[in-house]
Amino acid sequence: MKPLKIGKYTVEKPIVQGGMGVGISWDRLAGTVSKEGGLGVISAVGTGYYNNKEFSHKNIAGRPHEVENFYSKDGLTEIVKNARKICGDKPLACNILYAINDYGRVVRDACEAGVDIIITGAGIPSNMPEFTKDYPDVALVPIVSSARALKIIVKKWKKYNRLPDAVILEGPLSGGHQGFTYDQCFEDEYRLQNLVAPVVEEAEKYGDIPVIPAGGIWNKEDIDEMLSLGASGVQMGTRFIGTHECDAHENFKQLMVETKESDITLMKSPVGYPARGIRTQLHENIENGTAPKIACISNCVSPCNRGEEAKAVGFCIADRLSDAYEGDRESGLFFSGSNGYRIDEIISVKELMDRLTNGE
Repeated sequence: MKPLKIGKYTVEKPIVQGGMGVGISWDRLAGTVSKEGGLGVISAVGTGYYNNKEFSHKNIAGRPHEVENFYSKDGLTEIVKNARKICGDKPLACNILYAINDYGRVVRDACEAGVDIIITGAGIPSNMPEFTKDYPDVALVPIVSSARALKIIVKKWKKYNRLPDAVILEGPLSGGHQGFTYDQCFEDEYRLQNLVAPVVEEAEKYGDIPVIPAGGIWNKEDIDEMLSLGASGVQMGTRFIGTHECDAHENFKQLMVETKESDITLMKSPVGYPARGIRTQLHENIENGTAPKIACISNCVSPCNRGEEAKAVGFCIADRLSDAYEGDRESGLFFSGSNGYRIDEIISVKELMDRLTNGE
């Protein structure tokens, strides 16, 4: 496997660890993945929960109040600082969803904190470079689901005289939110293997922008297949939950070990996209009307319209993801990619990276 180049940064092993929030990929996981030669990715979601909400300056009902506390600048800065203690000056990234409230501010926070690469999905990040103009060395990596989306981004970024330093192509088998309709997630046309070549072809028009597929990639065989299709690297999220260093609660890791293939399902989300996760007690409570009350304390994502979409689907995504981070198996929302049921043991990041690069 060749190293992965993203802007001015070289990732020794072409494996990007997917950003997972709330609190699934923070300092321990991201720092260790970068230390072991991959690209560790810190999630910017819910940083007010970090270290028992130490960096949330106002809480209501035990939850960070409003955007500035849910997406805590101080929390993100501390996470980056502690990840750096693990990985040193190796490349380190931050995943910031485009759909969040205060997107531009959080991007600047990440730049100030010292991340090298910013990854953004959950929408077309048409003005992403606007917020990094004072940080020209920070590499920018949008997440797309098609060649058309990449073409739109390149067109929008012309006014900033900027091109993506790489692009992540996320297929419909990933964990969390999808860039596809519910039906498209099951159609052969949208299988990741069928999406790679058109995106690589589009990327080559602009000077060989590295393409990094994601969604359903599990082992070295899958990685080799993606590289043979013209990809420069891969992104993997769910498999890293099954590591000792993952920042997820031990209850989450145990749930992954217990999960069966039939437990992983697509669900509606307040964000407006279908989302993939593990069916738990929460889903039964939503269906029978006994799920926790929706209060919109944190005001996390703009498409939710201050809790209106949450009420429509029956749950608050910020509250339920944070419950998962805190290990509450009754009310937590546990995202997983389609292959999450294949986790049957918890191993070290070092061992996982060895398996992914050398085979199992």
